[in-house]
Amino acid sequence: MSSERLQLVADFLAYLADKESEDATQELVDIPGFIESFERGKKDVAEGRVKTWRTIRSDV
Repeated sequence: MSSERLQLVADFLAYLADKESEDATQELVDIPGFIESFERGKKDVAEGRVKTWRTIRSDV
């Protein structure tokens, strides 16, 4: 395969990866209250209001 065709394939695969990522992000944004909850979570982490996962899931 020529280098031009390889570049075309690489560009197309990059486009597909970006599109999939954008679709997944949009799916989250469409959940009612998601953005507000996400922002609250970021604030909690920044202010140290977190728990270790072991205190929540001891069976893992």
